[in-house]
Amino acid sequence: MIRFGTGGWRALIGEDFICENIRKIAAGILRLAREEGKMDRPVIIGYDRRFLSENAAKWVAEVFACCGVHVWFLNRSAPTPLIMHTVKSKGLHYGIEITASHNPAEYNGIKLIVEDGRDAPLNTTTRLEQLIETSVPAFMPFENAVQAGLVKYMTNPFNDFLDDVIALLDMDALRRRGLRVLLDSMHGSGTYPLLVIFHTARCTIDTMNSNKDAYFGGLMPAPSEERLSSLKDHVVRGGYDMGIAVDGDGDRLGIIDSNGRYISANEVLCLLYYYLVKYKGWKGPVVRNCATTHMLDLIAAGFGERCYEVPVGFKYISAKIDEVSAVLGGESSGGLTVRGHIHGKDSIYAASLFAEMVSVTGKSPSALMNELETQYGRFVMVEDNLRFPPEKKSEIESRLIINRRLPQFDREISKVSYDDGCKIYFADNSFVICRFSGTEPLLRIFAEAGSYDSAKQYIDIFKTFLDVC
Repeated sequence: MIRFGTGGWRALIGEDFICENIRKIAAGILRLAREEGKMDRPVIIGYDRRFLSENAAKWVAEVFACCGVHVWFLNRSAPTPLIMHTVKSKGLHYGIEITASHNPAEYNGIKLIVEDGRDAPLNTTTRLEQLIETSVPAFMPFENAVQAGLVKYMTNPFNDFLDDVIALLDMDALRRRGLRVLLDSMHGSGTYPLLVIFHTARCTIDTMNSNKDAYFGGLMPAPSEERLSSLKDHVVRGGYDMGIAVDGDGDRLGIIDSNGRYISANEVLCLLYYYLVKYKGWKGPVVRNCATTHMLDLIAAGFGERCYEVPVGFKYISAKIDEVSAVLGGESSGGLTVRGHIHGKDSIYAASLFAEMVSVTGKSPSALMNELETQYGRFVMVEDNLRFPPEKKSEIESRLIINRRLPQFDREISKVSYDDGCKIYFADNSFVICRFSGTEPLLRIFAEAGSYDSAKQYIDIFKTFLDVC
């Protein structure tokens, strides 16, 4: 059965990611549009650089065209933030991006974007799953749809998006500083917009891994510390001010400092919130998911603000940003957005804003992190992703979620939450959370404490308790 998780539908190419299922999903979206009375506007369809992405985008377009719905199609790969921005700025009902984001190369998938440029909410994807099951798609050959005017290639699709991002930045500060930046686009679709922005800012920007490679060089297209060892080496040897890495569809960010230090996603969130409030004078709270650093809570409190916690899934972050007018919201996996921009993850704007921060403050990311740790203490997060036999899942759920049994820890527990998996909060502001991934068949355990050893111990205790490895 086709199921949409926290980041859309993901599936193995050739097993479930096949033409038949892709067309069924498109037919399901059409039925959803009819139910909601939203057949009157075009749908924009984009795709990343994965194997079969462009083909899949055309298969989706063929189903929409067969039912007389106009399609805006891109003649090149595009990052997910561009599709979200177009849905928002053009007042569309739906946008579709063919991508599996940061998943391994053998996966592909579909992200459904709804009005105002948001990730489809749970009630929408739940109904969509029901409609897909009984959908029988009809389709019009792609070239016929183009000739009939039902599929139209967009002209200069990046212009409005780029103009809006540039308008949000302090371009004068960037031009004065003249940063030297090395970009690792991980063979993904984020290269072009970042090149345009940094060239407009008169920065020197060089690239690596910018060619199309459906296998992502044999590595994960995720900007994790392990994945960025080559970027670290090149930044230090080349004397760059910073390295930037973006994932396959351009919605997750990784940063390398000039000294080769990896700036984690948690640290990026803390630095950008600190910068926007302290240096730019913005007012407002911050939003994070339940598997993201608690340093944000202390920074917010230091400015008389609040940090709001939500379940994993960026739709929850964007909704809470709107509800409380938060300055920024993000997650430890590398995605964030800022008030006034799109309602989804955007590494293009986040990377540009990070470069602005370095230019305005005149401080390296490491120096700024040292400043934060002096004020708020050290926070170290450790993550473990565990595979398990399918029959093991119900056993884990029964023990942890249904019966709510907990492992024994050697420190005081302040509270336990079951809003998304099982999260244990300790009195010293550390935590451990265990939850099933919404995008891969994995059990994820995150732990944060004042040292690596303490955080790792939390994870080891949980693994022993659940009998997983």
